[in-house]
Amino acid sequence: MKVTRSTLAAAATAVLAAVALTACGPESADPAPTRTATTRPATEPATPEQTTPAPATPEQTTPAPATPERTTAAPATPEQTEEAPAAETAEVPDVVGMNHAEAQSLLRSQGFMVNEEDAGPEGRMILNNSNWKVCRQDPEPGPTDALRVAIYSVKLDESC
Repeated sequence: MKVTRSTLAAAATAVLAAVALTACGPESADPAPTRTATTRPATEPATPEQTTPAPATPEQTTPAPATPERTTAAPATPEQTEEAPAAETAEVPDVVGMNHAEAQSLLRSQGFMVNEEDAGPEGRMILNNSNWKVCRQDPEPGPTDALRVAIYSVKLDESC
């Protein structure tokens, strides 16, 4: 799966929306009945309504605070709809033939996340990356909206 800057921005927006919605939940379990909010037609602006607590009973010593009820927002109109931001592009440098450690450092300094893989059939882990050279990369050098670059390397004494 190719991770792009616009995909990352959309995921971050979704996470922030989920956090905001879960933070709006009721904080106390008040047994007193409350009035519920109603939704407004699409022609009227949606506004949160406050609930009114039931009258205090003799057993109740402190009145329960009023908590806002969630309402359903009116559907977005064409004037309210925001266009998705254009994906940012960055220039991927050509690191093929470079020392693996230097290539990794260059890519990270330009803001890319780096996946490193053994280009040979053994599927070895690259532990001492200064003893390896880059055989190929994905994506290719040039402009891209990718956040991650994969580099495929072999040991210095091996051929690509």
